[in-house]
Amino acid sequence: MMFGAIPSDWLFGLLGGLMIGTAAAILLLINGRIMGASGLLGSLVDGSAGRQWLDNAAFVAGVVLAPALIVWLGMRAPSTNVTGNWLVIVLGGLLVGFGTRLGNGCTSGHGVCGISRLSPRGIIATLVYLGAGGLTMLIARHGLEVI
Repeated sequence: MMFGAIPSDWLFGLLGGLMIGTAAAILLLINGRIMGASGLLGSLVDGSAGRQWLDNAAFVAGVVLAPALIVWLGMRAPSTNVTGNWLVIVLGGLLVGFGTRLGNGCTSGHGVCGISRLSPRGIIATLVYLGAGGLTMLIARHGLEVI
């Protein structure tokens, strides 16, 4: 298909980054809101979305359905190195959710929107995320050998 001739998956990362940045810019310019995926999802789960419910639900649905659409269109999905250990996957997901609540945002909110606006809080949060991710990977791979 269209992306079948692309020799490297880095283009998918570039395309995804451009799409996230564009979506964040559109949301800020049109609605005056900072995009944060964890905040949007969290407001749906705890019921605090209010009048933004439909917008937030559409965003979350797009995040879930976009990869399914790529596969359905017959495009080659980017390769990943996800472990087959479901316990590690579930525990990792729960820890990411806890971390985003603790940090009052995730990489899209702090990393994309915060850093682009030169927000000190966003820059510090992103550095903490990167450090915690590197440390977690080091411990999980070399200490516990679960990844």
